[in-house]
Amino acid sequence: MIDISTLDREEQLTLLEQLWDSLSAREDAFPLTDGQREELDRRLDELDREGPTGEPVDDVLNGLRRHSA
Repeated sequence: MIDISTLDREEQLTLLEQLWDSLSAREDAFPLTDGQREELDRRLDELDREGPTGEPVDDVLNGLRRHSA
């Protein structure tokens, strides 16, 4: 067993990435209900029709910084 408290931040992030990659590689790792699958399909169809929408990340971060100041 790994004591993650002995790892530095970069090593912890690397471990987290490796864990996520190993989980996401398995199709059964995150089973979806029929409703969840339908909603994801609907959102992907909308993205295909309308393209990406939303605010640029820099605008969102700047707004958060102004709000928290």
